[in-house]
Amino acid sequence: MPENSPSVPLATTTTGPGAAVPAKVPAAGQHVPGRWRQLAVLSPTVLTDNSESSVVSTLFAAMRQTLGMSLSHLGLLQALSRVTGAVSGPLWVAAARRAGRRSVLAGTGLWMGGWLAACGLSQNFAQLLTCYLLAAVGAAAGQPLVHDLVADLFDEGSRGRAIGAMYGGVTLLGAVIGPLVAQLAEAPGGWRSGFCAVGALCVLAALLVLFLFRDPGAGASEATATAAHHTSGAFSRQTLRRLFGIRTFTLMVVQRLLSGHLLVAGFGVVFLTERGFGTATAALVAIPSGVGYLLGSVAGGLVTDRVHRADPEHGRVRTLQVLQLLYAGLAFLGTQIDWQGIGAYLLLFGAMAAVQGANPGVNRPIVMAVTPPDLRGPAFAVLISVAEALAYALFNLGAGALGDALGLRTVFLWVLVVLMAVNALFCGLLHRTYPHDVARALDSAAQDAPGA
Repeated sequence: MPENSPSVPLATTTTGPGAAVPAKVPAAGQHVPGRWRQLAVLSPTVLTDNSESSVVSTLFAAMRQTLGMSLSHLGLLQALSRVTGAVSGPLWVAAARRAGRRSVLAGTGLWMGGWLAACGLSQNFAQLLTCYLLAAVGAAAGQPLVHDLVADLFDEGSRGRAIGAMYGGVTLLGAVIGPLVAQLAEAPGGWRSGFCAVGALCVLAALLVLFLFRDPGAGASEATATAAHHTSGAFSRQTLRRLFGIRTFTLMVVQRLLSGHLLVAGFGVVFLTERGFGTATAALVAIPSGVGYLLGSVAGGLVTDRVHRADPEHGRVRTLQVLQLLYAGLAFLGTQIDWQGIGAYLLLFGAMAAVQGANPGVNRPIVMAVTPPDLRGPAFAVLISVAEALAYALFNLGAGALGDALGLRTVFLWVLVVLMAVNALFCGLLHRTYPHDVARALDSAAQDAPGA
């Protein structure tokens, strides 16, 4: 079956070299066949896209001894990789418009796996940084393209569940892999094997996409659409003007810049080592975090879909606000109080992860609801590859520099507690824009529908 051929019978036209464009999509209430199976094939890509960050954080204590690294080096490594992704992410979305989303996902996965394995051969920080940044080039493709595909596989009423299941499943798997990789830190040079193992997982995920995934076609889950909506939007000034002309999307970009919980992935294990726990013990936090994220993702997706059905105009926004406030409270308990044993930290970090895990099932469907199918690829490239990556970079760069001077506890107070409370207040602006932008998107789709 050709890569971009839909999974349901659709008439097609051609708008560019090799681009199959559906002229018709499933009617309202009709599911894309095999959507959950296709989601399962895509999910490991999300895991491997986040793996380069987690392996560095997990193995940092061993790496810093071998390569003479400090917290500033870790912050620089994490920050520059995100900046690299902010540049390359939109380029991969543009490339997928011509080469197809499946080809780009598979190719970038193979690229990332190779360069992560090369990180394990590094003899100094400069070599590690070079290989790590090259891996980050490939990692930037996954998130925007996967979310674009999820919107095409699932309709508006089931996207929360789908995203929750995807994030929950891959995080649980990561919770198993993380401690296993951390055990390598106890052996001389074991961090090198950790990079090679994660690189191999990236290659495996890429092969799954290449041989088992079938692209449903852009807009395949929409109730109404036209052929013009079935090509991925190219990155241009016009595309960006259309995107930022959607007020809800603009606010969501700023909201991601205020998402301080992104810092935990890069410095969570390091924070616990500063509390006096060994690397292997501190890395155990991945287990309750993974379980918590799984429960939060699945439960959050189910609850969000129900809240949305009960209150389509404000339900998702209120849920988003509650999650930010709840995270700030849990982060205060988990990072600002000196607990005597690792057990309390495991419990609280697991609760923080549960709240964080519920976020994608809320914020991703918000963006999907206000953007037309042809803008979703660029929208998630801007939201995740650019805004989220830059926020992650700034948080990690600042944490590395300020952590050496003030300690991670102080950094966590301002970023995980104070900033997240500000985030909750900022999300209140969505109450004014989201209902209007959803209505406008539905009106536009109805006007463009065949026979309208």
